[in-house]
Amino acid sequence: MKKVSIIICALALGFTSCKKFLDVNTTPNNPTSVPPSTLLTTTTTGMAFANANDLNRATSAIMQHIAGVANQTAAYDVYALDGAFDNQWNGEIYGTTLQNLQVLIDQYSNSSPAYSGIAKIEMAYVYSMAADIWGDVPYSQAAQGLKYENPRFDKVQDIYQGNATLNITSLFDLVKSGLADLAKPNNVLKPGSKDDLIYGGDLTKWTRAGNTLLLKFAIMLTNVNPTLAQSTISSVLTSGQYINSNTLDFEVPFGSSVGNRNPIFDFNNNLRQSDQMLSSRLLALCQSLNDTVRLAKYFTKPTGSFVAFNNGSTAAVPSLATRSKYNIYLTGAAGGEAPIRLLTNFQVNFILAEAALVLGTSGDPNAYYQAGITANMQKIGMTATEINTYFTNNPTVVTLSGTTQQKLQQIITQKYIAWIGNGIEAFDDYRRTGYPVLALPLNAVGDNPNVVPTRLPYTPNELARNPNAPNPRPKTDVKLWWAK
Repeated sequence: MKKVSIIICALALGFTSCKKFLDVNTTPNNPTSVPPSTLLTTTTTGMAFANANDLNRATSAIMQHIAGVANQTAAYDVYALDGAFDNQWNGEIYGTTLQNLQVLIDQYSNSSPAYSGIAKIEMAYVYSMAADIWGDVPYSQAAQGLKYENPRFDKVQDIYQGNATLNITSLFDLVKSGLADLAKPNNVLKPGSKDDLIYGGDLTKWTRAGNTLLLKFAIMLTNVNPTLAQSTISSVLTSGQYINSNTLDFEVPFGSSVGNRNPIFDFNNNLRQSDQMLSSRLLALCQSLNDTVRLAKYFTKPTGSFVAFNNGSTAAVPSLATRSKYNIYLTGAAGGEAPIRLLTNFQVNFILAEAALVLGTSGDPNAYYQAGITANMQKIGMTATEINTYFTNNPTVVTLSGTTQQKLQQIITQKYIAWIGNGIEAFDDYRRTGYPVLALPLNAVGDNPNVVPTRLPYTPNELARNPNAPNPRPKTDVKLWWAK
């Protein structure tokens, strides 16, 4: 390499210095580093896009929020999952978002820890999403460029709990490291309203989001490490620094202009208008709970009534103009500007209700349960009168009763309804609790047509490229470590 450089320099303008020659070929359009403000905007949008795009469609179909009636979504509806999600693994999660988050951490943790603190919180969210969907995934060796060309697949239990022998930092400690960065005073640069799309540079709100993420992680471990789950939730409750108002929700804004629309709107209204619609299973559940006023905030009623479709059915599909599809709460009134919601006040209340019920953390499970229902109804735009009427007319629905398991079923069923539009969250809760009770779709196929999938299959590209990928891949009926 030195010989090549010498030859180039000798040929350049007689004996002009090599440095001066190379300086001429330096372009400001190819910077060696990217400003943290640019990276943060990119990672935040990427995180939300990964959550709400194809992974959301697949899990929403599996969870029967929607019924797939054409193309890929119809395949997901009946568990034909193999061969999919390369774009999500390579492009949306590992190839872009996590890489950029790692750059933020590596380049700005010393000079501008506010950026690295936010990056660590976002990184923990994205890694948990991957691990909860696929199981063992690249984590401790991922997103580090050429250092690990074939990163190890870390076990889910090590990702959540850490493994000092393997140099694996737990998700809990990753978030706590981010929270510590947010509290550091030595910030040369701080995010502002233009680059911090979620909280406009308010680090106290990011602290609440980080602690809320700890609550989310903790409740995932109720079956496998209740001690860690209980201690984490109790610690966050004591701090008081978590999302406890709808105004503090951790949600990523989008716009109505082309190229800035949220993926839920773009897929349903532009790219694949005919692929999915309201599931008749979800409609039947909401009707049994006398809860169709809330359902109408999530799904349209073009004919004045809900028009739904049975999961896996091969019957004739209703005409496009009559179908109940996602409503403006999920798509935006103008089209595409609805935010993607990742951590919410209603979610926190349902987590705390479950924790008080199952783990014995402080607080009244029923009070948290009712607060979760109320927060969700307020969030989606129900009026105070509509909410009060629902509570008055449905006392057995809004009041926990029966055994611990029956109460847990009530909590998770309400959380399932609240998370319409975020199938990943519903998928997580279903696999670790078994609620709500779901019947298999008609004409199910896939690895095991007799079992609701417990994970998504690894992507073909990763299986072919990375010798550390599990081979053969686990079937979609193999439970994750934290599952029931």
